[in-house]
Amino acid sequence: MASSKAKTEGGIVETIKTILWALVIAGVFRTVFFQPFWIPSGSMKDTLLIGDFLFVNKMAYGYSRYSCPFSACPISGRILGGEPERGDVVVFRHPVNGTDFIKRLVGLPGDTVQMRGGILYLNGEMVPQTPAGTFEEIYEKQGPMGQLPRCENGPVGEGGICTSSRFTETLPGGRQHSILNIDTGGFADDTDVFTVPAGHYFFVGDNRDNSQDSRFGQAVGGVGFVPAENLIGRADRIIFSSAGRSMLFFWTWRSDRFFKAVE
Repeated sequence: MASSKAKTEGGIVETIKTILWALVIAGVFRTVFFQPFWIPSGSMKDTLLIGDFLFVNKMAYGYSRYSCPFSACPISGRILGGEPERGDVVVFRHPVNGTDFIKRLVGLPGDTVQMRGGILYLNGEMVPQTPAGTFEEIYEKQGPMGQLPRCENGPVGEGGICTSSRFTETLPGGRQHSILNIDTGGFADDTDVFTVPAGHYFFVGDNRDNSQDSRFGQAVGGVGFVPAENLIGRADRIIFSSAGRSMLFFWTWRSDRFFKAVE
């Protein structure tokens, strides 16, 4: 009897140890390799929706001062990583206010970037857009912050269908992604020519008329040019998505977005 009891107690102890080690390994894995990110705004629709939950690949570009978990990380520059590529969806630290942003990288060091009539130009060449239907969503409060979507067909009453024109944009090299249009002749549809400095990057949101990005100067709350050391990692895949006010409201989870690749 005593031997049986000892075996049972020993089994419980081993189970507890296994769970504790699993938690430790998961914590290290999360700290070193990935960072969770919850999409708070509509600036990347329809690539990313408010309520999408994803893990950011912190090793994609190596470690910087903002992504490295170790005290020996560099104050500037990056270590042990590859180069960001045009078209990547990237989480980075805002150069001024320190908050985490997620946008699409379009301008590499040395590139010129300009918007003309809502069309992106890179190094003087137009980036093609082709019509890709209409993005529809219900006009209602979205996410924990209760944001209302912006609509091309506005004003729309609560519960109505909010629409935006969708286009497929093809970057140099052939990478494609969806972008949305809400306004014609909006403030950021026509810009000066930006020349991306060495060691910096230029980002825009896929929801072009609803994004504070590199088209806006840092003095007015925009992102401006983002230093390489501010890059945290690349968004590769959505884990799950909640259309409700909380990720715990499982009945509002979007089943079609489980493990969806970020393109």
